[in-house]
Amino acid sequence: MPLKYGSLVDERYRVNSRIGHGGMAEVYEATDIITRKSVAIKLIKEDLIDSQINLKRFQNEASIAASLNHPNLVKVYNHGTVGGIPYIIYEYVKGQTLSEVLDFRGALPINEAVDIMIQLFSALAYAHAHNIVHRDIKPQNIFYLADGTVKIGDFGIAEAVDRDTIKNKSTDIIGSVHYLAPELSNGKPASPLSDIYAAGCTFFELITSHVPFTGDNPVNIAVSHIRDKFPSPKKYIPSCPKEIERIIFKCTNKKMSQRYQSAQEVLDDLNELKKNPLLLKEKKSFLARLFGFK
Repeated sequence: MPLKYGSLVDERYRVNSRIGHGGMAEVYEATDIITRKSVAIKLIKEDLIDSQINLKRFQNEASIAASLNHPNLVKVYNHGTVGGIPYIIYEYVKGQTLSEVLDFRGALPINEAVDIMIQLFSALAYAHAHNIVHRDIKPQNIFYLADGTVKIGDFGIAEAVDRDTIKNKSTDIIGSVHYLAPELSNGKPASPLSDIYAAGCTFFELITSHVPFTGDNPVNIAVSHIRDKFPSPKKYIPSCPKEIERIIFKCTNKKMSQRYQSAQEVLDDLNELKKNPLLLKEKKSFLARLFGFK
């Protein structure tokens, strides 16, 4: 049931235009007639309502995202049904995803990538403190606004996790294989550490414009995350600062015990880098210094 332009949802949100669609939902831009602000309405596709998996995922996104309030998370204002079809009201985010930015610009400068990751880990530290694991951190789910603000969206497969009972949580392998922590492929449940791994893969991609592992099929890529040595960003940018390489390696250590134990720890290290600009200075090779290459 497409929403009609000019119609009101929940007697408050006037539909202006359709701005996107995917396999699961239609997205509309609307005006909140009380606040006069633009909002986004995400409406599950009618033919998917009979799928309990899709319906649960949509409802899960509404309830979990609505419980969180952080400047680097896409805010949910409301949710309900219209004509029997579930919808979610989001803040209207006018910007590209990091995936689109990478497609257009290629690898990002180190300083810009660090600013992005500081915001990303700030949001993850907040979500994890509220026992929420996102489970699908990747450039496609992160918005990048014109003013440099980063916002994480798509909490469709996020999960409320009690650290004391995490062993009883679902072990379904869900998420994007290019960012999938090795323990998830081995049947362990999602945790804050698996979000940190995915964020580390994202950091790698931001500064290299490459995903860490590729393969002929998802299984081969998942196996690479389990068995293969995580590549150094120096493979693509030889001048990558050692501290950036160290942070990426610690985020993506295959052994959970040797990984960062919290998003706050990563955030602290990134903030220290910002305080010491010399640590972010790209290192030139001996030949580059000798011959004056840029």
